[in-house]
Amino acid sequence: MPPTPFEIGSSVLTSSLRLWNGTWGKLPSHTPAQELELFDREDDAQCRQVREVLTELNLDAVIYPCPKGGQRHQRKRLQLQARALHSQPELPLLHDPNTGKVMAGAKPIIEYLFAQYLGQAPHIRLQPGRINRMNAQFAGMARGLGRGLGPIQAEPASQPRKMLSLYSFESSPYARLVRERLCALELPYHLINVGKQQWGEMGPAKRRLAPGPYQPLPGSKREQFLQQYGKVQIPMLHDPNSGASIFESDDIIHYLEQTYAKNVVRAKSKA
Repeated sequence: MPPTPFEIGSSVLTSSLRLWNGTWGKLPSHTPAQELELFDREDDAQCRQVREVLTELNLDAVIYPCPKGGQRHQRKRLQLQARALHSQPELPLLHDPNTGKVMAGAKPIIEYLFAQYLGQAPHIRLQPGRINRMNAQFAGMARGLGRGLGPIQAEPASQPRKMLSLYSFESSPYARLVRERLCALELPYHLINVGKQQWGEMGPAKRRLAPGPYQPLPGSKREQFLQQYGKVQIPMLHDPNSGASIFESDDIIHYLEQTYAKNVVRAKSKA
């Protein structure tokens, strides 16, 4: 089923409560040679803080979703968890294959990402302090009301042979709905962050503030996206297993359900 207006509204409220952290992707960080790996649960407050920083630093990552009751990525996570500080929570868990570092919890991860890829301390609004964490928890409660309370639970799904790619930025209310389904289905994916970089990009793709043809910054991921797909609209899911590239959150969710979810009754094909 497509997202209901209430689900969309609660997702917008979540981003608003977070003051739209995870919208901009213009901090001058340097790109690692290998993708970061993040073990994550979409509705977890500390995971949300880390994903906001990934967007703001314009960093991509392989996401291994770990919903409640999920087992698919447990072995790999536990192997890495043994290398992290035992006093830290299980999620979020970050592995940086470029340095071999493994760490758990929002505070050490965020401080590491800023130091390693920007060379400075976290910006004030992104610092992983108590107030920030409590606000992230409150924002999650708002989305939880729209989703039906309780944490995201694992649902049976088939495993794709090749990893999916999701073009997203953390505060996008529509991308959040897609990430929640990927989390519940335990589908790992390349998270490609394409945060906004100019004020003229504010607003939805069809009603941006800047008049005239859309002009992303030269050399940016948004420019590459525009050249490849003819428009920049988030979210967008690419599935290399079928060759499908899908825009619109309701279409993406329908595709995930019909292609990978095991508890969905498939529509009968017409003769």
